[in-house]
Amino acid sequence: MRPRALSTVAARLRAPAAAGAVAALLIGSGVASGSSLVVVSKSDPYAACPTPGQAARNYPRAEVEPNVAVNPTNSSNVVGVWQQDRWSDGGSRGLVAGVSFDGGATFEEVPLPFSRCAPGGLPFDRASDPWVSFGPDGTAYAIGLSLSFMASGSASAVAVSTSGDGGRSWQSPTIVQTDVSPEILKDKESITAGPATPGTAYAVWDRSDSLDAVTFTGPAMFSRTTDGGRTWSTPAVIVQTGVNDQTIGNVIVVGKTAGSPLYDFFNLIIANGPHAGYNVAFVKSTDGGASWSAPKIVSPMLSVGFTDPRTNAPVRTADILPEPAIDAATGDLYVVWQDSRFNGGQYDEVALSISADGGTTFSPPARVNLPTGRPALVPAVAVGSSGAVGVTYYQVGPNLGSGLPTRYVLKKSPRGGAQFGPDLPVTGEPFDLLVAPFAVGLFLGDYEGLVPAGDGFRPFFVKGNSGDFGNPTDIVTGVFGGENPAGP
Repeated sequence: MRPRALSTVAARLRAPAAAGAVAALLIGSGVASGSSLVVVSKSDPYAACPTPGQAARNYPRAEVEPNVAVNPTNSSNVVGVWQQDRWSDGGSRGLVAGVSFDGGATFEEVPLPFSRCAPGGLPFDRASDPWVSFGPDGTAYAIGLSLSFMASGSASAVAVSTSGDGGRSWQSPTIVQTDVSPEILKDKESITAGPATPGTAYAVWDRSDSLDAVTFTGPAMFSRTTDGGRTWSTPAVIVQTGVNDQTIGNVIVVGKTAGSPLYDFFNLIIANGPHAGYNVAFVKSTDGGASWSAPKIVSPMLSVGFTDPRTNAPVRTADILPEPAIDAATGDLYVVWQDSRFNGGQYDEVALSISADGGTTFSPPARVNLPTGRPALVPAVAVGSSGAVGVTYYQVGPNLGSGLPTRYVLKKSPRGGAQFGPDLPVTGEPFDLLVAPFAVGLFLGDYEGLVPAGDGFRPFFVKGNSGDFGNPTDIVTGVFGGENPAGP
């Protein structure tokens, strides 16, 4: 999904990336330490699901937009979620969970009940934007956006399903909010389980409401459960927006100590005024979500997006979504996003800003990726128990012939995020981005998954299968950046 305010804020540049990219990108600038990649998505549980009345193109066996979590009661229990069989105009046939009980060595694929394609699924044609989180008692919470596009309008619901057995089975979803109206659009929901209080979880999303034929407003919405997902509080506005303003990409982070503040990070899109455009912003709650601060802007998001420099075909990336993380021991906050400020607005790279005082101040944005002269896209950030900071992203290489060679890269820093080491190539050989499904652009996901794993990190991301348009993408994972390179 894309924000409605794209047409109202100042037009973003879509300049081709600068030439002269370094060939060293294709062989890597550091040595990866960790496991080889494990393919998670080995089948398509929705391959036989009929899709009558859908005018858009569907991409069978196209997995996109994953998220991942690890069970705090059993570190060998890894659960990742993704969209399966992406549609060109929004959503997918359904959502799937990849479940492992051997530390990510093998995975079982489990359909998630957010669309009619899944057994016992909600009565919606499509599902999108999956997110997953574990509570301290081992309960897994999966959230999804369920969708139907009809001639008379559209229907959508934010829904949550829970699992008490590590992801092997999932309860019938509880609908947190639903609408049947072409005038209302819900988007980019996420869920965060309270790490200190069993049974508590927080859901956030944006909701765009038409005010008349040409204006709208897009507040951030919030709901919480205190009984393990059986019931949810009445959705409440936690960021009120003005005319043609909106939020998108809401994600909550919270420390592991009881009573730790909640921080909801998002892109605050403002149509007019001194902060017009895209902005990394957040709101803070010190009472478990009952009340929230006014929005505070961390930094403008100076993204220019990315297009194939030969054809000008768009590539859909995370140019509108910041991604946050918190150091559970110190409460330090980290947020990453795509930004072109480091090269004069020619192409996007990975920006990082840090707060060591609970969000009162943030450091000036710093570039994480090596300056290769080519875009670095779709960043994710995580903080390990030792305070190590990991950032992953797609690094686009110089064009070779007709392809767009792309690698997935991990950068790692000690606590504080000030000393990132060399690139740790995750994918090895590059894959061709041109194999990706097309959904408002070549699309691997508006976000990818990343969690700590021992003294390293576990990326959970989409890898293209170069030259295989019958199976264009797969979800893959492994552990990288740790001192012990053996196994996941």
